[in-house]
Amino acid sequence: MSRPAAVSADQIRTTVLAMLAEAGMDHDHQPPSGERFRHVVSVRKLRARLGAGDPATLARILNTIEAEVVRAGLAGVAIPGLPDTIAEMMRTLWHAAVAVQLDEVVKLKADATDAAEASNAARRDADLRTEMLRIELAELRAQLSARDAELANLRADCRSLKERAVTFQTTAVELKAQLETTQSTLAHAKQAHTAEFAAVHTRYEGLSRQLLQETEHQREAWRSERERLAGDIVRVQERTAALEGLRDRLLTDLASERESGQHAAAEAAALTTLVAEQRALLQAIQTGPVAQAGTRRPARSAATPGRHRRTPAASAPEATPAPASSTARRKAR
Repeated sequence: MSRPAAVSADQIRTTVLAMLAEAGMDHDHQPPSGERFRHVVSVRKLRARLGAGDPATLARILNTIEAEVVRAGLAGVAIPGLPDTIAEMMRTLWHAAVAVQLDEVVKLKADATDAAEASNAARRDADLRTEMLRIELAELRAQLSARDAELANLRADCRSLKERAVTFQTTAVELKAQLETTQSTLAHAKQAHTAEFAAVHTRYEGLSRQLLQETEHQREAWRSERERLAGDIVRVQERTAALEGLRDRLLTDLASERESGQHAAAEAAALTTLVAEQRALLQAIQTGPVAQAGTRRPARSAATPGRHRRTPAASAPEATPAPASSTARRKAR
């Protein structure tokens, strides 16, 4: 079973003629050509103009209308199923607004079967529209149910928000009371702070004056102390200069004493060497007579006076360095 058309043949015919009239084909004296008809009216444009319709049915009816319009011209196209007066008025309107007529429209005018088929098509189209409306109604009911559920949720949210608003208002009143209390406390604190600041300022001025006086006294004391210290510094500098002169003199004396000590040490070393040589010579002199006495024992008594005579001579060199040592001691002193 073929799909029923969404629009009737009369509606299609009226729409096609209106499209041709809008294109200006009703003012032409000659019948329009097929190329111009197809340029003005097409299945796509016709379906977009009607908003519904089967493309195959629209193409078939459009071909019929094209054949009629191309063969008879736009002025000879008749509208079936209408009185003559209305048809004449429609023709006048078509001359102003419609473009092409079709062949099959003339056949539909004389053929009752075609009119019945058109009526059946219109009925089927109405049934189809009814079914579509039912589907749309079901969809709308589903959307309405969803919106009702959403509305219930929104109402619940609204109630909760109202409750929160009441809570917030209560909190705002409490906060406002706290703010007023805080403001009054702050005002008292500001007054107390102002009084304390005035007292502190007065005390600060008194302390400032006292500090200035003490600072002036201390400056005077420091000035006198600086003058005293300047005099002490001058005296200390003079004493330091005297001590430095004494130090230089003592350093000079110490240097001369060091030179004397070095000279005395050199002389003492020379004397020590001389004393050692004299002691060695004395020992050699003393050991010589002892050896000779051992070899000539009978002449012992005769040798004794000679030994006594050499003793003073041997002791003489021992006593000789005394003047040199005393001279060195004097130089060391």
